[in-house]
Amino acid sequence: MTEHHQHASVRYLVRDVDAAIAFYTTHLGFTLHTTAAPAFADVLRGPLRLLLSGPASSGARATPGGAAAPGHNRIHLVVDDLDDEIARLRRAGLTFRSDLVTGPGGRQVLIADPDGNLIELFQPAEGAGAAGRSAAGGLPAPAGRRETV
Repeated sequence: MTEHHQHASVRYLVRDVDAAIAFYTTHLGFTLHTTAAPAFADVLRGPLRLLLSGPASSGARATPGGAAAPGHNRIHLVVDDLDDEIARLRRAGLTFRSDLVTGPGGRQVLIADPDGNLIELFQPAEGAGAAGRSAAGGLPAPAGRRETV
């Protein structure tokens, strides 16, 4: 089995592969795996292989069926201290796409890469365990529990 098959892969379509590489490696702890910029690169973080496909890549070809607008998908990165991550990313000049949301499984905030692809930073609630780490990140916050970033 090759190294590629040991990772779960997600493809993000980007306008500028080099800018996407810089964003993910500088701000989110990914490492560059391979690059064929400006067409394609992939970056790794743990078991996640993020495929960064530029306009010239085969991965950026039109979706069959004419799907024109992207969904509301996002990658979900678990962090140990969300407050520290928010402060670090704010110092780096990044903007947030959501307020900090607190739910029964933990806390989350959304940022976007240079092309608008969403990244959810998620800190599980204490005692949430594996279930909180995998599923709770998408839970809505109970009324009155929304925090402003």
